[in-house]
Amino acid sequence: MTIHSISDQDLVQQYIIGHEPSLEELIRRHKAKIYTSIYLLVKDSYLAEDIFQDTFIKVINTLKAGKYNEEGKFLPWVIRIAHNLVIDHFRKEKRKPLVTTVDGFDIFEVIKFYDDSMEDKMIREQTHKDLRELIHHLPSDQKEVLIMRHFGELSFKEISELSGVSINTALGRMRYALNNLRKMMLTRELSLKKI
Repeated sequence: MTIHSISDQDLVQQYIIGHEPSLEELIRRHKAKIYTSIYLLVKDSYLAEDIFQDTFIKVINTLKAGKYNEEGKFLPWVIRIAHNLVIDHFRKEKRKPLVTTVDGFDIFEVIKFYDDSMEDKMIREQTHKDLRELIHHLPSDQKEVLIMRHFGELSFKEISELSGVSINTALGRMRYALNNLRKMMLTRELSLKKI
């Protein structure tokens, strides 16, 4: 049996009794998802890396203190810690997360299209720009669920655990976010037709 085939729960138990490579495997296994969930909220790679490191410092301290009791739910537990650290950061900064970064990085640029005409590319870029602008206008709870679901690719169960709300509440926020985006797009379309 290799370390790669051991469950998260067993790795946690092995780390608690002093097997350091178990923690390294947990980090290797989940780094992308945890980092992405932080980055999508803070929109700054340096800050995301700092919060990611702070998250694992907190994880290590909790495990070493014997206070871990999230039976079989290591990833949602760590993401919840990361989410709380992001909230703490924004409380300190007294500002809210943006949809785009200060250095202009665009989450939509992650998706590459190669066979598009120049016109298609310009239309898509304008559509993405318009969509990002509309997402800014959503209430923060709806914006958060939309970002975690579509950009973080988290399940509604993970979102509910991360946000501390029921799955139905997370689903409802997503539904409201999509309905509000549709209404805003329709309003914008109607106002453009009047021009």
